[in-house]
Amino acid sequence: MARPIGSIKDHLVFLLTLVGFAGLILYAYSRQDSQPATTEVAKPPTPTRPAGPVRVQEFGQYALWWDGIPEQVKADRVDTGAHTNIYPSDYSGPESCRKCHEENYDSWSKHPHHWMNALADAETVKGDFSGNAKIEYLGGTATFYRDGEKYCMQLERDGVRHVSEINQTIGSRFYQYYVGRQLEGPEPADHPRYTEDHVLPFGYWLDRKEWVPIVHVHEPDRESKDYDPFPLQASPPWNDWDTYCDQATDLYRAQCNFCHTTFPVGDMLMRDQQKIGLFVPVNLNLSLPDYVAKATPELWDPQRQPWEVTNDEIVSILRKYRTFEAKDKAVTLGVSCEACHLGAKEHAENKAIKPKFFPASPDLAIHTADGQMDFGRTHDNVNWACGRCHVGPRPSFASGSSTWNSTEYSDAMKGSCYTKLTCIECHDPHEATGPKWSQTPAQDDASCLKCHEQFLPTDARQAHTHHPIDSEGSRCMNCHMPRINEGLQDVVRTHTIFSPTNPDMIEANEPNACNMCHVDRPIDWTLEHLKEWYDTSFNEFALKRNYPEREAPAAIGWLKSDKEHVRQVATDALTREDSTWALADLLGALDDPFRTNRQFARIGLERMLGIQLSDYGYQYYMTEEQRQEPLKRIREALIPEDLPSKPDGS
Repeated sequence: MARPIGSIKDHLVFLLTLVGFAGLILYAYSRQDSQPATTEVAKPPTPTRPAGPVRVQEFGQYALWWDGIPEQVKADRVDTGAHTNIYPSDYSGPESCRKCHEENYDSWSKHPHHWMNALADAETVKGDFSGNAKIEYLGGTATFYRDGEKYCMQLERDGVRHVSEINQTIGSRFYQYYVGRQLEGPEPADHPRYTEDHVLPFGYWLDRKEWVPIVHVHEPDRESKDYDPFPLQASPPWNDWDTYCDQATDLYRAQCNFCHTTFPVGDMLMRDQQKIGLFVPVNLNLSLPDYVAKATPELWDPQRQPWEVTNDEIVSILRKYRTFEAKDKAVTLGVSCEACHLGAKEHAENKAIKPKFFPASPDLAIHTADGQMDFGRTHDNVNWACGRCHVGPRPSFASGSSTWNSTEYSDAMKGSCYTKLTCIECHDPHEATGPKWSQTPAQDDASCLKCHEQFLPTDARQAHTHHPIDSEGSRCMNCHMPRINEGLQDVVRTHTIFSPTNPDMIEANEPNACNMCHVDRPIDWTLEHLKEWYDTSFNEFALKRNYPEREAPAAIGWLKSDKEHVRQVATDALTREDSTWALADLLGALDDPFRTNRQFARIGLERMLGIQLSDYGYQYYMTEEQRQEPLKRIREALIPEDLPSKPDGS
């Protein structure tokens, strides 16, 4: 690009400077024989870090150094060479993988990971936006329609309405949720609803072709805490923004898009230090000033030393990283190749350079016990690829296992098998799982028997399980990975591999694998068999305290639990076993104070009875008052006077 022509004054200054510089060169040349060059130009002093503590954030084995990595930390680090795979410039995107890995690319293109997050358009939007689809909820009406190219969600109650435009989609396997901004509403124009993308309050249930309220984005969905998404009135105070999408924590870009999209791993090291530090397999250190200066130079002043940057300024930088818009800063929307394989641009340009499966950069300091690091497809590296996202806090059972999904790796690490097992032995990362788990029970058993070879002989396995081979009681996962985890539309297997004799679960009167199949048996029946088969014993005081009806079926006791997750598993187990004898108790689950429990009760009962509860006017998201009349009709229709109340038909 040509330089702009300046003023006459500018030209004069330039010419005088040039003449002066030429004169200095001639003078130096004329003196070089008569005077030896003994004088060196003094270098500016190297800035030294002031005395005092070095600023660092530490989470597990991960440390983010605000002032740069100290020399003593660098001293014995693993040499990663000049190779780097953490910066935005190290990433090339999935299209660069396609030419050599076409089969994996095609499989990934259909994977839910790919469509975890996408821009809203005719290809990606799966919900019914015909304008005819509505949902009545909490006294208001939500309508879903097209306005030209826009997809819109309108919420109206008592003559006051909100209209939001949908910008992004979340998911496409069981449900699709939507991210957008408000276009119309009673709030002033500078309200965050108009300026910040946030998760909108209704999603589309793909199997049922229904609009439903979203779950697990806000508070637990207990009746008294259900978020009311409708405008309350046309003047202040409006619904409190903090109850829906607090600007600091719950905006989609500040809380969700970390794992729904593919960011450079260096950005992830900056954005969510706590999650990164949970299961990083070795000691990992990152220099904040070096990374920011190279990845986002607009946020870093090169004229200042790191320790001259104040705490408030560093916090501001971290907040900006945390709230990056994926559309602007991510490698791709959705989870793509380099979310797991890391920055592979060098590999894409030269296939002889193999990609590394662990972060590598001169701006990192990695420490291992022996000073060696394998950056390849090792057990720890592969598992941590999953463990960077499938981790986090969840409500838990007495055993510590999560009660609902998305933290599978956190759960897996609570068991002992993951010292050797890798996630990809059961889950092909390039192949979509599909609506239902596609492997057969025999294939699942084979996954376990690869390590537990002592049970390969059928007589040894039968002696271990005390059930006939190929029966449900002989299946490894039914006993060691029971269905106690709330999935999106089904109760699915926990990823904590544990013993069915786990005392924490049994003593707390929480689901145990035996009674999840033998739902009609009391806990004492189970205890007798566990004692006979495995010589186990339990705390009798805890059993007396937590099992007020020892002679009743254990699953009915769970159904009466004060813990919502226990009630949910009970409903699922009873309906899976076609327990029509428990129908009177099961219908009570349709009135559970937790919305997801009512939803799962609906799914299980409709599956067991072959009916549609909507035919009786029932919707699981109705208010408690609204539910009573449909529930009365359901009880009258489904519970005959001669219905057995006990498993034996009496």
